[in-house]
Amino acid sequence: MAEGLNPISDTPGFDTVLIANRGEIAARIQRACRELGLKTVAICSEADRQAPYGQTADTFLCVGPANAAKSYLNQNAILIAARLTGAGAIHPGYGFLSENAAFSQAVEDAGLVFIGPDARSISAMGDKIAAKRAMIEAGVPCVPGPDTALPEDAGTVERIANEIGYPVIIKAAGGGGGRGMRVVQEPALLHEAISLTREEAKQAFGSAALYMEKFLQHPRHIEIQVLCDTHGNAVWLGHRDCSMQRRHQKVVEEAPAPGIPADVIQPVGMACVEACRQIGYRGVGTFEFLFEDGKFYFIEMNTRLQVEHPVTEMTSGIDIVQAQIKAAQGKPLDLQQADVTCDGHSFECRINAEDPDSFLPSAGVVTDLVLPEGEGIRVDTHIHVGYRVSPYYDSLIAKLIVHAPTRAEAMVRMREALEGTHVGGISTNLPLLRALFEDEAFAQGERDIHYLEQWLKERRAA
Repeated sequence: MAEGLNPISDTPGFDTVLIANRGEIAARIQRACRELGLKTVAICSEADRQAPYGQTADTFLCVGPANAAKSYLNQNAILIAARLTGAGAIHPGYGFLSENAAFSQAVEDAGLVFIGPDARSISAMGDKIAAKRAMIEAGVPCVPGPDTALPEDAGTVERIANEIGYPVIIKAAGGGGGRGMRVVQEPALLHEAISLTREEAKQAFGSAALYMEKFLQHPRHIEIQVLCDTHGNAVWLGHRDCSMQRRHQKVVEEAPAPGIPADVIQPVGMACVEACRQIGYRGVGTFEFLFEDGKFYFIEMNTRLQVEHPVTEMTSGIDIVQAQIKAAQGKPLDLQQADVTCDGHSFECRINAEDPDSFLPSAGVVTDLVLPEGEGIRVDTHIHVGYRVSPYYDSLIAKLIVHAPTRAEAMVRMREALEGTHVGGISTNLPLLRALFEDEAFAQGERDIHYLEQWLKERRAA
């Protein structure tokens, strides 16, 4: 428990939510809270004092300087802010403290409600080796490779790699965000890759534990969204394709994932639900898979709300953020698996404040802003004319989401929406997004996770 804090209550009921995040997700959570009749506390760093969601929150509090380690990652400051403002729950959004088991536990110890899974579930899924073992036990298909950490003995490591078959990928057990991993194409490169990845893992995640898996050559990145209450009920809300990635960072997402038959995805979705029941999971989460040659392979579970949740909201008709809050309040799910449907097709483009060619971040003041409107168009953002884009945080400034009856119609709608979007005063990746949606191969669908990198390489060479 944080110093000076005492438990507020042992019940999950609350009427005020402190949003421990910033940017578009802070605005999104605030909207969900208001629609549920809940009051909100917005926090900020000194760099975010002019954030528009702060002006519409019931309480707005600065918790530290621009440095995220001293503000948005300052657990004690956030817990004290909750106590001072009377907040009964904390929503961590995504990033920052959203998958921090120690913070989840500290919130619970302070008598508050963490709007997310408990510390035990976060820890279990945060350790990729333990997560893989749990998924195997629940019948979730996994990438070929042992569910144990790599030993120190060089000969044993070589034997494991030979049994899996090259190429293999070395991963940090506590890794995430595309860091702490290396592909090894041949035996001669194995030990150097392990040594480098161990050091990187130790520096980045505080643990040198590694594991090894088969490296799939041309997989797609498919996600399954789950929603669980505290009464043993769980459903999966369909699937997304997040294969359009640059340096393991998603750029465009869509739902449903094209070209995957229902009889192929159905048993995987149900296995995910069963895994959630076995580990006592609560709230929302996402199972991430590689999909190749008609088969699914589990890679990790994200124990939080994800950036791309809107495409699932658009196709399922379910407000995932509201459902997450209701689960934290202890309310049972108001739907069963049979009630979950997939209507039409949705795309999401991440609009970043960055140079579209070099991808260097672009800070500055937004001097002009035109956002698209119309049927099937949604924009999640926190920026406005006069807003200063900070150099201190992630470059995401908006999410452009469209929905239409078919994938082809959604493609057309996104093209039109992108053309109708303008952000002045800073550089953005809008030119890249517009070009991608004119690409014929992307329009056909079912591109693998390497497609965008190759497409960018060819554009630079042209």
